[in-house]
Amino acid sequence: MSAQSPAGIDEPEKADHPSRSDGFVRGLSEAIGGPIGEHASGVDRRGTQWSGRFWTAARIVLALTCLTLALHWVQKSPCQTGAWQNNSQYTKFCYTDVLALYYAEGLNEGKVPYRDHPVEYPVVTGFFMGALGLPVHSIGENRPEINQAEWFYNLNALVLGALGVATVAMILALRRRRPWDAAMFALSPALLVTATVNWDLLAIGLAAIGLYAWARRQPLAAGILLGLATSAKLWPLFILWPLFLFALRTARVRAMVVTIGSAITTIVAVNLPVAVLYHDGWSRFFQLNSERAIDWGTLWYIGRYLDGKWNSGSPGDQGPFQWLSEHIPTLNTLSYALITLAFLGIGALALFAPRRPRLAALVFLMVAAFLIFSKVWSQQFTLWLLPLAVLARPRWGAFLAWQLAEVGYFLAFYGELLGAAGKQVFPEGVFVLAATFRLTTVAVLCGLIIRDILHPEHDPVRATYPDDPDGGDYDGAPDAGWLRRLRRVPEPEREPAPA
Repeated sequence: MSAQSPAGIDEPEKADHPSRSDGFVRGLSEAIGGPIGEHASGVDRRGTQWSGRFWTAARIVLALTCLTLALHWVQKSPCQTGAWQNNSQYTKFCYTDVLALYYAEGLNEGKVPYRDHPVEYPVVTGFFMGALGLPVHSIGENRPEINQAEWFYNLNALVLGALGVATVAMILALRRRRPWDAAMFALSPALLVTATVNWDLLAIGLAAIGLYAWARRQPLAAGILLGLATSAKLWPLFILWPLFLFALRTARVRAMVVTIGSAITTIVAVNLPVAVLYHDGWSRFFQLNSERAIDWGTLWYIGRYLDGKWNSGSPGDQGPFQWLSEHIPTLNTLSYALITLAFLGIGALALFAPRRPRLAALVFLMVAAFLIFSKVWSQQFTLWLLPLAVLARPRWGAFLAWQLAEVGYFLAFYGELLGAAGKQVFPEGVFVLAATFRLTTVAVLCGLIIRDILHPEHDPVRATYPDDPDGGDYDGAPDAGWLRRLRRVPEPEREPAPA
């Protein structure tokens, strides 16, 4: 292995078998004869992976990803024509912003995003919408017999599906010793029901490739990709905070400076021309988020519902969440304050944990904290956490509990939408219960990851890799002298200089 390659990235030997290492999978495997035997495959022989067989673990996982995305397309197919009548988009669980916003964003009229119509998303997502939508509109003008919205959705589904497959490929590349971890993403029920509800797979794919570039110690490429990902959705920006913290902990700053500098430069380079030329269209994203009220299924929504059980909501008889729902600036301040406190707590964990945490674990905690305390938690936002959960804590038990909660929320959400449309399916408390279950399972995952950080012997990835396969320049790096002195840990012995 070359000195430039991070340990473990290019070495498939010592592959992990979940039927032996994961207690939940091991228990399930008893139904089919128990864990895989030592001689069942060639994955443990250096440089081989099911040697002589076409269906390697990686190819199986990629095929499963394609199958899940194909089933997702089938699940959304009743809505593809855009002929939504009698709330069919809710009764058939097939609503997607991709199709709805083809009309709402003026793409069906050939409007250029930001220039001709304000867009509620960051610029890379707006560019993506325009790059696929405007050619479809142009073709539709010459061929009026085609359904433009259906063409637009299918084209988006194809490209977003490719980005989903690319994300799995990056997980496989980061976990060559643990290829079956990626099956958690490939078989995810949340991926099945939300893959093309919005354009989130665009940012996820870019961020995954950026993480891989960082792991391969290519900080410039990593920064550019993370900057593009942040310009598609905000959450990839959170990846930069752990890099800064690791630089403090290890006193290695060069790679961090290059990555953060190139990410910020990319964000400015992508946003500045649009902000200057079409400021009103560009600022719509920020304006909407500042004005937005408490959204479905959030912590604040649950609190407001519970307030309503004891308070009428009229002036003078309001609970705290009811009051916040009418005072959006104060809600914004409180939400941002809680998120900031959570990030500072994660920073303290990164600096003072007994062993430097892994990058994916910290990023998962940050994105989860953002969702828990944010006033918006759309159904497709679960996709943000999905690859991070696989990289941070590849254990099936808690993961499947979370996925079950996400499916329950998905079903309850559509029932609540029907209720809002005048066709009540169940009491609002059912939806609130589903939202609470989702929030609780994410919080439990956070707790388990924090436990793994404080007690690294529980970390399944570190049972396979010596340190952090995603760590890039920080993989295997010792703590800086200031931290060792603070903990009164002796300096590592240095080899004597040659005579």
